Amino acid sequence: MTLPPSFFDAMYAAAEDPWSMRARWYERRKYALTTAVLPRERYAEGLEVGCSVGELTARLADRCDRLTGWDASAAAVERATRRVAGAGSVRIEQATVPDHPLPQVDLLVLSEVLYYLDQPDLQRFLAQVPGAVRPGGTVLAVHWRHPVAEYPQTGDAVHEALRAALPWPRVAAHEEPDLLLDCWVVAGADDVRAASVAAAEQLW
Repeated sequence: MTLPPSFFDAMYAAAEDPWSMRARWYERRKYALTTAVLPRERYAEGLEVGCSVGELTARLADRCDRLTGWDASAAAVERATRRVAGAGSVRIEQATVPDHPLPQVDLLVLSEVLYYLDQPDLQRFLAQVPGAVRPGGTVLAVHWRHPVAEYPQTGDAVHEALRAALPWPRVAAHEEPDLLLDCWVVAGADDVRAASVAAAEQLW
């Protein structure tokens, strides 16, 4: 079963930053990896699904003209809003996937969020993605690999489903014992130039 908002409300009631996103080197290093992999220097419109307390959101704000962060928990929305205050054109909203349809964006970031969905909801969400990300846009996913008893999916299962569902060229695939990271550009599957940052810079 997909985890309900009450699961996250309980986590945020117990701790200001339940996953220690502000303090852990593991998290700060992962955010650096995440933003380094993005193939475009800037995006007109970005969406981060599952923004939590806004640590990654604040970093993504530097790369987007307009950025929206979604989270299921009202407490997370309040904390993320405080975190990104003054960070430019950033909105934080209470929203869950797949119930809230994805808007049209140029960057879709799925960081540590899809393993909260059960298989039917994950498939409903994946069916929305191709229509939401504009041509030339980017989808980036990064997830913890170790099983968590409460979560309906593992990070490995989520990335297997993403790789099966998204028909676009991958810019990067990064694998560690603790995390998987994949990044796609919305283009024809055989368009090798679309997946190349160097080609976008006219280096070949």
